[in-house]
Amino acid sequence: MKTLIITADDFGAAIEINEAVEHGHVSGCLTAASLMVTGAAFDDAVARARRLTGLGVGLHLVLVEGTPALPPEQVPDLVDGMGHFRTDMARTGIDIFFRPSVRRQLRAEIAAQFARFAATGLRLDHVNAHKHFHLHPTIASIVLEIGAEHGMKAVRAPIEPISLLRQIEPTQRDITMKVADIWAKLLRRRLRNSGLCVPDQVFGLAWSGAVTADRLARLIDQLPEGVTEIYAHPATTDDFIGHTPGYRYLEEYAALIDIDVRASVERTGARLARFADLPPNNRQ
Repeated sequence: MKTLIITADDFGAAIEINEAVEHGHVSGCLTAASLMVTGAAFDDAVARARRLTGLGVGLHLVLVEGTPALPPEQVPDLVDGMGHFRTDMARTGIDIFFRPSVRRQLRAEIAAQFARFAATGLRLDHVNAHKHFHLHPTIASIVLEIGAEHGMKAVRAPIEPISLLRQIEPTQRDITMKVADIWAKLLRRRLRNSGLCVPDQVFGLAWSGAVTADRLARLIDQLPEGVTEIYAHPATTDDFIGHTPGYRYLEEYAALIDIDVRASVERTGARLARFADLPPNNRQ
């Protein structure tokens, strides 16, 4: 059986993203969205999510390139002089691993973001992290511990079958992606051993910021068996406060409501779903 979850990341980061999430769900094939609880448009995202009862809303933990939920003085080793999360992921990852004080700050921040999500009253559909920072084993451990307290049922392990992408177009994977794939497979095993739901495969890494309608339709036509998550970064414009240069936000939004994409879903017979729609045996 083919089950397809199509997720929008960065929900709550900007009004333009929130608009694309709402329209992509109501008029297209978007089934889930990952909420940044410290995003500039968080309140607007929550208001929309409460109206969109069929949208699976999860927590998009932000521990890099964003704003903490706690006051910066409570997480001094995680932020820069402006009070924003550090952008040097490698160095931050080393500090998290070797320095107990940094781990204590990290634990407090993750707990604060889970608590802010819980305060919305929304059902926690899934959990993932900005830049997939939850691949870090220490971060994963804390997420597992605190997530269990909040009824966490599903987590993304970003394992992307490169061979399938190469059936669509020439695709390269650099050393960073190869290393991340190893960590993702270790994470998937750990998550499933904890009884959590994890997609069998995830797409959106190699085409990050460029999941266009043509790519999305062709990918769905090649959809493998099992649970597949495809994530994107849609917005109603390419130019908004906080946008990533080079990302084709508007094209990704257009892909979600594209008629050919919807036809691909129907051809494959895939079931569009949220993580919450998956039966318990998918969490083993």
